[in-house]
Amino acid sequence: MSGNGVVKGILRGDDVIRAVEHGAKGIIVSNHGGRQLDGAIASIDALPEVVAAVGNQVDVLMDSGIRRGTDILKALALGSKAVLIGGSILCSLAVNGETGVHHLLDYCVMN
Repeated sequence: MSGNGVVKGILRGDDVIRAVEHGAKGIIVSNHGGRQLDGAIASIDALPEVVAAVGNQVDVLMDSGIRRGTDILKALALGSKAVLIGGSILCSLAVNGETGVHHLLDYCVMN
């Protein structure tokens, strides 16, 4: 790693320490939607361990499993600097265009 990258797919404290030691400048906690391994831990469940392990060394973001506004609040409360919702937006866009994205964002805010 060149020392300026963001590493996605971290789910364990020891892995985040190793990533930072190798130059990661940011971490994305993600199980890639659980598609890779049926038994993968949920990103929200992995988040506290990752945040605790990395401290303030780098920013931690969360991806996977964000379906409503309360999921965003939980991730932020558990130490995530931000959440990524691109996948949900792309799906909403594909299903119903701009109206679908507006509906998703309204749903996230209201739930």
